[in-house]
Amino acid sequence: MNQDLLLRLFRSIDGEQTDDIVMVAEGIIEDERKKGHNKLADRLSGILSKNVKRAHSLKGELRNIFGASSLIPTDKRSNIPLAIEVPRDHLRHEMILSEETEEKIERIEKEFLARERLSHFGLKPKRRILLHGYPGCGKSMSAERIAWNIGLPFLKVKFDAVVSSYLGESASNLTKLFEAIKNFPCVLLLDEFDFIAQSRENKQDVGEMHRVVNILLNVLEDFDGPGLIIATTNLEGAIDKALFRRFDDIIELNKPAKTEISKILKSTLASMKVDKEVNLSQFSDKLKGFSAALCVKVAMDAAKLAVIQGDGTITNSFFERSLQENQRYNKE
Repeated sequence: MNQDLLLRLFRSIDGEQTDDIVMVAEGIIEDERKKGHNKLADRLSGILSKNVKRAHSLKGELRNIFGASSLIPTDKRSNIPLAIEVPRDHLRHEMILSEETEEKIERIEKEFLARERLSHFGLKPKRRILLHGYPGCGKSMSAERIAWNIGLPFLKVKFDAVVSSYLGESASNLTKLFEAIKNFPCVLLLDEFDFIAQSRENKQDVGEMHRVVNILLNVLEDFDGPGLIIATTNLEGAIDKALFRRFDDIIELNKPAKTEISKILKSTLASMKVDKEVNLSQFSDKLKGFSAALCVKVAMDAAKLAVIQGDGTITNSFFERSLQENQRYNKE
């Protein structure tokens, strides 16, 4: 085999040190050295070593509280993981919700923690959840909070890796991902779910995405793993209608009411000094219609102004300026 073909072949190798393809490649390198082709052998060895090291770093083993282990599958061509693990100490779990939404989220957590008791009566906890609502109202954060409270690893799907430009590979990636968590207790987040769950009524979509939706219908329908699947979307109407029946619970997260806004402001500014003249109740009125994330931003920006331009005390003027600057981000 000529040198160029060997180099191209080695650049395409993807695997762990113990994989057959890697062991065959090492045999080829050894043969080239025996022939006296040391420079070529060195180049092949460098390419192989780099690929094996990269594959090992991308396929890190996950371990959970039950002692089980699983490998995150990767896209066949790019070798990019189809999901990433968010470390437990990075999970956002302190949040303020309406009483109704809090009750629904708590029920999901309690059902999972009581899964063994439920099984004695032939019952199963809710395991496929769809969260929808306005951007910035806590959908992704709610998923992280659930993972934190029930003590499971948190995996976030990388749709840029799942969706491939090659025919059939997107559906294959999706199948591999769900197969990997079949026996692995975790919370799998399908953030911005509408990216791959678009309605098949959309005539502009190519056939490949229709196949992905069909696969998605099947894997959600068949999912009976030990963990939870949580999907989020801002565009409820864009999701294929057949997918809604695959979820055990569908929860809408609305913009915060005045009571929640007031709690958000107090919580965000808990470590800051607030001037006695500042009336958080009045500012809560002015923030009606803002998302929870934007309410936090207004409070944080006011705090930063107080530190940079004042003595660290948040005054009405800093609040007013922050509110004015962030008003443009608020879209009804």
